[in-house]
Amino acid sequence: MTALHHRPAGEADLATLVRLRDDAARWMFSRGITGQWRPGELDEDHFRRIMAHGEVWLAESGGRVAGAWELWWDDEAAWGPQPPVAGYVHRLMVDRAAPAGTGRLLLAAAERRAAEAGRTRLRLDCLTANAKLTAYYERAGYRAVGRKDGKPQPGGPPKSFTLMEKELRPPV
Repeated sequence: MTALHHRPAGEADLATLVRLRDDAARWMFSRGITGQWRPGELDEDHFRRIMAHGEVWLAESGGRVAGAWELWWDDEAAWGPQPPVAGYVHRLMVDRAAPAGTGRLLLAAAERRAAEAGRTRLRLDCLTANAKLTAYYERAGYRAVGRKDGKPQPGGPPKSFTLMEKELRPPV
């Protein structure tokens, strides 16, 4: 696999982020995963808001965007008030043309970024009904630590999520 170059997303990347998100939603639908994401659910304003309060990262390989993710520094909607010990990864998106294993590389980059910021954990929430995605995160070293029922969703009804976290090693 070609090495990935990670960089913060900017205003010029908004259309790419929306495309990645919509493509991922269509891919899920094509595999019968209908409760996770819907195409058209998030627009450029969503990613602009995240960039203003958190971080949005792009990964590129061979001159192409391979994926992206959001990194938040709190997530009270899912986790409630928490001490500042964790980063929260959201919307891990892989371009379908990217090589196998790209998702894990994106996740590892999010883990490194959170550790560099002095956080000791990376947390995420995974749709409870999506057993395959939960298993994917478990294979990546995450463990279920709780559940959040009725979490509000942008543009859709509330959903139930499994709360997962991974202990991070300090950066070397």
